[in-house]
Amino acid sequence: MHGTETPPTLWQPTGEQRAATNLARFVAWLRSERGLALDVDDYQALWRWSVDDIEGFWSAIWEFFDVRADGSPRPVLAERRVADASWFPNARLNLVEHVFRESADEAVAIVESGELRATREISRGELRAMTAAIAAGLHELGVGEGDRVAAYMPNIAEAMAAFLATASLGAIWSSCSPDFGTRSVVDRFAQIEPKVLLAVDGYRYGGRDFDKLATIAELEAAMPTVEHTIVLPYLDGSPDVSSLRAGRLWGAVFPVGGTGDELSFHRVAFSHPLWVVYSSGTTGLPKPIVHGHGGILLEHLKKMWLHVDARPGDRVFWFTTTGWMMWNFLAGVLLTDAAIVLFDGNPGYPTLDRLWDLADEADVTCFGTSAAYLASCMKAGMRPGEGRDLSRLRAVGSTGSPLSPEGFRWVYDQLGAQTWLFSTSGGTDVCTAFVGGVPTLPVYEGELQGRALGAKVEAFDERGRSVIEEVGELVLTEPLPSMPVCFWNDPDGKRLHESYFSTYPGVWRHGDWIRITGRGTAVIYGRSDSTINRGGVRMGTSEIYRAVLALDEIVDALVVDVPREGAESWMPLFVVLAEGAALDDDLVGRIARRVRGECSPRHVPSEAIAVAEIPRTLSGKILEVPVKRILMGEPAERVASRDSLANPAALDWFATFAAERTAVGDGRTASG
Repeated sequence: MHGTETPPTLWQPTGEQRAATNLARFVAWLRSERGLALDVDDYQALWRWSVDDIEGFWSAIWEFFDVRADGSPRPVLAERRVADASWFPNARLNLVEHVFRESADEAVAIVESGELRATREISRGELRAMTAAIAAGLHELGVGEGDRVAAYMPNIAEAMAAFLATASLGAIWSSCSPDFGTRSVVDRFAQIEPKVLLAVDGYRYGGRDFDKLATIAELEAAMPTVEHTIVLPYLDGSPDVSSLRAGRLWGAVFPVGGTGDELSFHRVAFSHPLWVVYSSGTTGLPKPIVHGHGGILLEHLKKMWLHVDARPGDRVFWFTTTGWMMWNFLAGVLLTDAAIVLFDGNPGYPTLDRLWDLADEADVTCFGTSAAYLASCMKAGMRPGEGRDLSRLRAVGSTGSPLSPEGFRWVYDQLGAQTWLFSTSGGTDVCTAFVGGVPTLPVYEGELQGRALGAKVEAFDERGRSVIEEVGELVLTEPLPSMPVCFWNDPDGKRLHESYFSTYPGVWRHGDWIRITGRGTAVIYGRSDSTINRGGVRMGTSEIYRAVLALDEIVDALVVDVPREGAESWMPLFVVLAEGAALDDDLVGRIARRVRGECSPRHVPSEAIAVAEIPRTLSGKILEVPVKRILMGEPAERVASRDSLANPAALDWFATFAAERTAVGDGRTASG
């Protein structure tokens, strides 16, 4: 199924390009300062050193980026264990101090754009002033080390400044996008008992206005720990907050240029909580994942400088909202000399090329998006380079799901052979990507360039053995600083241990299928808990989607493998049809031929079924496992939280479908 042939090379950095990277500067420093015989042209040797000498690598990151701290950076690791590593136990620091140190006030920090705001630039000096004003206001409200500040805000500059202000005080940040429903927000924020709630009065999406004041009142009622609710006028220039229990307007609490607005940085323990992020929450309460100041600082210094290769003058964009970890990831780019580009709105409004227009308007140099967005552009026949000036666009990043080989080719066809395309994979759990972009390596069609420095990523077979050129479980066999410090309200670490360490003792199991090639590249095959296993041959759902979505008649799809007692498993394929298309015998036949030809005869679906829409989480993930459980007879309300879904009615359809199949004794559901 997975040959060892080398796929086509789509991009190869020149010697001059490799020498100009931040990674090349780091390697030169390692040679001169550490006496290591490493070369920028041998990334695999550099990676092996970084994961074999974990302490040496992370102390090198500390020194190379001149981390400012009180205390000692020794030891690097109190004990070298994956499950409960203790990093830099004798150091105290503050991540935000590294955002603003030695930054030129006139340099651009943020470019923001959206449906409610025209594209505008915010300088480093302006960002510092905004951050200082919010920090002073929060301090006046009694916010200090360990207090939680929760933000129900869109992807705008004030949200970024509020995060920096919160963290500068040693307080703990957590955010949700205002398109989250009340229940979803409460399920997240109520767990951490915030002292302050930051919010906008409303937002605009797809040309429609959404007033959120009633929702904010509901949040206040559900979270009695909230002492202050600060509302930013965003939809309405002068919203009435009198209906709120603790409501005040943003400008009254955070006046820019007020007295005492000198920004200072409260240094905290390396492992002190920086923020709380959440799993997608498809079952039960979302996992409140706590990351520390130091772990995120070191990981993001490494990632943004060495892997994203952010440089002075660069403008890094990634489409996200404040409810996805890519927002936190994007915040990390502020640790470099590059600017970040924020967008608040519907990426498909008024047309699907809105983000490409933004790339032109904002002079984007690194365009980050999802594989699904690139696939949609490809299907729509879009030509992003036509009629736009994308001459500054140097790199395209893709994440969220595996990017198909066709998607790789489309990017190069449309944006040119000089484009560095890096597909990347990681997760909320570590707030980074541990497989993805390496600016000194070639880009092979359909593959992720390499494993990130310091990330001991391996593929484990069912016996827990590391394998190459075989599909296996993605694991980390050495600690990574940005692994969770803990889950909130998990004092004995039981939930955290069950989430990552229960399958392979002492080894982090991430929950993805990965194949690592002999060249050090990688291919991700989707979630390991939703993988198709037919006749002993395992296959990620992404491979089936790649085959099926190449058909013009199909715009979305979901496939699951439902076990049945005493019989072969049932593998239905649910498809959303393009307008005017019909799921007739001809299309069903072509689906079967494509899957048979591109995957294997074993993976031809048992049947194809047309649906109106595919159920997804608020962050856009397909609900494969919940649908599988419904088809195995579990009630819909037990397999997914409705408030965590972008389209709950789509899941209801599957519950009705499963009940009807069972009622007629179809035999294809597990309970039939």
